[in-house]
Amino acid sequence: MTITQPDLSVFETLESEVRSYCRGWPTVFDRAQGSKMYDEDGHEYLDFFAGAGSLNYGHNNPVLKRALIDYLERDGVVHGLDMSTTAKRAFLETFQETILRPRDLPYKVMFPGPTGTNAVESALKLARKVKGRESIVSFTNAFHGMSLGSLAVTGNAFKRAGAGIPLVHGTPMPFDNYLDGQTPDFIWFERLLADSGSGLNQPAAVIVETVQGEGGINVARAEWLRQLADVCKRWDMLLIVDDIQMGCGRTGGFFSFEEAGIVPDIVTVSKSISGYGLPMSLCLFKPELDIWEPGEHNGTFRGNNPAFVTAAAALSAYWADGEMEKQTLARGEQVEQALRAIRAEHPEATREYRGRGLVWGLEMTTPDHASKIARRAFDLGLLVETSGPESEVVKLLPALTISPDELDEGLRILARAIRETV
Repeated sequence: MTITQPDLSVFETLESEVRSYCRGWPTVFDRAQGSKMYDEDGHEYLDFFAGAGSLNYGHNNPVLKRALIDYLERDGVVHGLDMSTTAKRAFLETFQETILRPRDLPYKVMFPGPTGTNAVESALKLARKVKGRESIVSFTNAFHGMSLGSLAVTGNAFKRAGAGIPLVHGTPMPFDNYLDGQTPDFIWFERLLADSGSGLNQPAAVIVETVQGEGGINVARAEWLRQLADVCKRWDMLLIVDDIQMGCGRTGGFFSFEEAGIVPDIVTVSKSISGYGLPMSLCLFKPELDIWEPGEHNGTFRGNNPAFVTAAAALSAYWADGEMEKQTLARGEQVEQALRAIRAEHPEATREYRGRGLVWGLEMTTPDHASKIARRAFDLGLLVETSGPESEVVKLLPALTISPDELDEGLRILARAIRETV
């Protein structure tokens, strides 16, 4: 692909140095539809990034766009804080009928604010309020958000350092297979809990991702998650599942914990819950935990009514018949086969591939190879990002609605980028 040098002057002179994605993809995007994005010069890119998991149904999904346009054209309420609106009612009813009741999940629904870290902060606050304790246990290589409470349970040293103050009341434990199977699961955790001299304050809760996205696509086994749920029950700790990136069907089922057969006490959801990339997040919790005082946790933008509209449309269109889960798992097998072939072709350059549904990672033996592969993929018309503590993993996060042909095309581009890079 021949790309003329874009005019980036206003971004470079006026926008903060904190910007990141635009450095790896140095072009100016203009429009997007489905699994494709187009820059202002008309160059086409296959999107295996999907708004960091916020666009599970693709860009400008026509079903969701129609619902949104109709709502706006009739002057539907856009900003409503936590007032009752027809849009919120439609979402809550659809969410209950399509998602919660079929799974026999009893959750109350809280709208904590527009982003994932808002949901995590509310989950941590609620757990501490319910249990009357401060300590929260998280896991190695976890990522839960960029606000202070979320950073305290995040593992990445670079992101934690940005806080500028001590991050307290969080204790990390080894994630599944962190010790390469050399130590029985949870033996260290339970030893600390049992020993009054360990220095571990009795935790209020444990927060976990079933698949660590930013941490390098580390996949927790179903049996490990079941053991974790059992540890939490026996030691009187709440179990919080952070489903912000892996929920809304990313791993197959609507919730990523469904495969393990567990029912977390609290679940955080964001990113693709609106379906359209509109800011929205949920904190779900068992009814007996709903001890909030009115207004005790609030936020100006917790009532994003356009997001309620697209969220309800997404649930009705894609989650009423069970076909989305089957399609996602089938597409996942397609990705796995391609990564298996790449691994066989480059046994010395690649360490392993791992994933579930339509989230996959290819770990490189040399960390900077992943970034070089992502840059070469961009030159060839494919958007992929990296993850892991040293950005050593090429991360694949295509839309759940991607066609088999588009998926094949992107995987061929990825294979070529790897071949030409390593």
